[in-house]
Amino acid sequence: MAGGKSGKARSHPRSDANSRIRDGVAREAARLMGTGEAGDYPQARRKASQRLGVTDKALLPDNEHIEQALQDYQRLFRPEIAELSHRYREAALEAMEFLAPFQPRLTGPVLDGTADAQSVVTLHLHDDDADAVAHHLQQHDIPADTDRVRLRLDARRDEEFPVWRFFAGDVAFELVGLPSLQVRQAPLARGDDQPMRRASANQLRRLMRDGEALAGTASGTAPHP
Repeated sequence: MAGGKSGKARSHPRSDANSRIRDGVAREAARLMGTGEAGDYPQARRKASQRLGVTDKALLPDNEHIEQALQDYQRLFRPEIAELSHRYREAALEAMEFLAPFQPRLTGPVLDGTADAQSVVTLHLHDDDADAVAHHLQQHDIPADTDRVRLRLDARRDEEFPVWRFFAGDVAFELVGLPSLQVRQAPLARGDDQPMRRASANQLRRLMRDGEALAGTASGTAPHP
């Protein structure tokens, strides 16, 4: 049509430049985590932005963006990660069956598919009796170190919760005790305003059955129970 506008969407040069900057920070953050120079997403994001001279917070990638970049990095440079992730998930599933009364939810690198040899299997357990998890472990002769961890429940609230840490074989476990209400409301991820990605035992079984395709599943569809 004469004088009409083209139907093809044109990307804005500034938008493209911003995306390239964001992708670059995500790739550098992933490299830092993959080489052990950063321990988590917030630290990796901070170090990567400093190294690349990116000061505008609007140009920084979120946790999910860095997670995807880390998965890409590990597929290229750490192919053994897939086998390690499968072994950790099998251990997680066995523990979740043992801890079924507490409606366990798996979270962290083992679910994300970015676990390495130093990673911990982190399970959120839910019960309104603060001593229930400790009693369960004692009844089954499982010695555990106790600690406290602070988690953000929403944008305005954060609280401390009990943690039990132990090894089963060569796999490290971390059990976080949460109130029953939190089974449907995951705490917020560190350095992000989004709920932590978590999975129930059934969701983990489905993930493993579908071929460990966490790069295409958990990063996009793993639910927040």
